[in-house]
Amino acid sequence: MTSPVAFDAGRALALARDTLIIEAEAVQALTARIDAAFAGALQCLLACRGRVVVMGMGKSGHIGRKLAATLASTGTPSQFVHPAEASHGDLGMITPQDVVLAISNSGESDELTVLLPLIKRMGVPLVAFTGRAESALARHADWVLDTAVAREACPHNLAPTASTTAQLALGDALAVALLDARGFRADDFARSHPGGSLGRRLLTHVSDVMRQGEAVPRVAPATPLMDLMREISAKGLGLCAVVGDDGRALGVFTDGDLRRLIERTGSAQDLRLLTAEQVMHRQPATVAAQSLAVEAARQMEERRINSLLVVDADGLLVGALSSNDLMRAKVI
Repeated sequence: MTSPVAFDAGRALALARDTLIIEAEAVQALTARIDAAFAGALQCLLACRGRVVVMGMGKSGHIGRKLAATLASTGTPSQFVHPAEASHGDLGMITPQDVVLAISNSGESDELTVLLPLIKRMGVPLVAFTGRAESALARHADWVLDTAVAREACPHNLAPTASTTAQLALGDALAVALLDARGFRADDFARSHPGGSLGRRLLTHVSDVMRQGEAVPRVAPATPLMDLMREISAKGLGLCAVVGDDGRALGVFTDGDLRRLIERTGSAQDLRLLTAEQVMHRQPATVAAQSLAVEAARQMEERRINSLLVVDADGLLVGALSSNDLMRAKVI
């Protein structure tokens, strides 16, 4: 049991700042180690026909789980296998088509080193993250990536802090280099994250969220203005498309247009004599049904409007879309 000590705010803040400095220095030191060994490990992972199996004990294991998840979400099939569980059957998760990426600062974790001869006997390539070039892990590895740090941020130089930060950063560097080498794009990332905001932004198309069929306010060019306004009120979109016989949108009329029209004419009798074709705005703003919903949002923002008419590949009116529709879909 440790004895409680009086809280010293000044000391605590100084230690916190020192921690960030030490860990930043540990990461910065890695830049000089992005060399032929890193390139070799990268090529080894790119050539993998199975999965990248990440292993590590303790804090290195936590880093390994994160790295496996990052690789899997960026185009490199990967899984984490706990070394202790591997000794009791989980080694069967590793196949000859895989690559093992083992993480250990000391390179001497018993649960990991006992597996090394077995992994080599299977002919599985081994990439190591270790802070000791002379360790058992380094001796068995095909590619050794040096994660050594000058010191831990822990004031006793014991708790894994700077060393795990270095492992994490080097893992991210490897994952980023891999995704670029694979030609992994933003839409690929979105497909592996369909539930996130990026997935919604990059996977949701206008056709997925637009109003269709009877929900789309539309009238013919000869429709009286009063009937046009009833259509706007009934559909609740704040606008109405004026559509020709061929199904193309000839124009649009909005609530705002009505207010401006009343200000200009000042006579309800005059309004009753007007038709949709006479009051509509020609060449209405439209968006293609196959466009991304985020593109529709951008167009609304640039034009400072709240709704768009939706057309298909042939330019025929197929729907309508409002900013409220985009918000309900969590695109904006």
